[in-house]
Amino acid sequence: MPLPNPLRVSLLHLAPVLGDVDSNRAILESATRLSAELGADWVVSGELVVPGYMFESEIGTDWIRPQPDRWLHAFARLTADAGVVSFVSHPERDERTGALYNSLFVIGRDGRMLGRHRKLRPTPGSEDWSSSGEQPDPVDLDGTKVGLLICADAYASAPAGRLRAQGAEIFLSAAAWWPGEWGPNGEWERCTRDNDVPMIVCNRTGLDGSFDLRHAESVVVDRGRRLATLTADESTLFLLECAVNDGHITRCDVTPVRLAPMLIDPGRWLAPANARCRAAGKA
Repeated sequence: MPLPNPLRVSLLHLAPVLGDVDSNRAILESATRLSAELGADWVVSGELVVPGYMFESEIGTDWIRPQPDRWLHAFARLTADAGVVSFVSHPERDERTGALYNSLFVIGRDGRMLGRHRKLRPTPGSEDWSSSGEQPDPVDLDGTKVGLLICADAYASAPAGRLRAQGAEIFLSAAAWWPGEWGPNGEWERCTRDNDVPMIVCNRTGLDGSFDLRHAESVVVDRGRRLATLTADESTLFLLECAVNDGHITRCDVTPVRLAPMLIDPGRWLAPANARCRAAGKA
């Protein structure tokens, strides 16, 4: 089935507090509710937004449970109450082997777990806690097949190519990938150009240990061309309304919403002056 038109997606471009699992979960919950109020159909968060990227040195790994645990079950009920599809990054422990994984979960509008993806290429050093996952099948969302990636899974061509061969109609990636020597360098554009499939990437912001993600970019890409490039210095919801024609995203309108006040007053939301939205053909 073709992509819905328009495709309304909320990208939760967050600055989690390193090691503060409870606070990070709270802003994820508030932002998901707000996304539904603003009319989003899909809600996507970046890589490891619950513990922070460099969490192991702060809080270890003993807290990681098989999933879904009590919190993810509660979050699934929230997702169902809000009537959205959630893509949420959360570490998990394999119940049988005890191995740990950097995982992305898909929760349907009815609160059911529709699928998961365990990162194929954990980053050496910073993700030594995580085992490598196996290639998943695309997730079926109301007849649309969504291919899941996590950050550096897009570095090589093969994972996206296999998802396309299995019928993926859009790629969706949770990322914690910031500019620099090892930053993104055309991988997302190549994925869409080589496979003729659009791609949406939800990245991160803020400081995470010694890493500075404040210039990391969330993007919408199709046919090798960026339709939107989004950055912010603080936690921001980017509400996308994507025009779709013949399976491709042709235009992407973006509304930025600042999330920083929400832990104090969930009823407040403001368009932030420090969010930068660059769409194709716009300054």
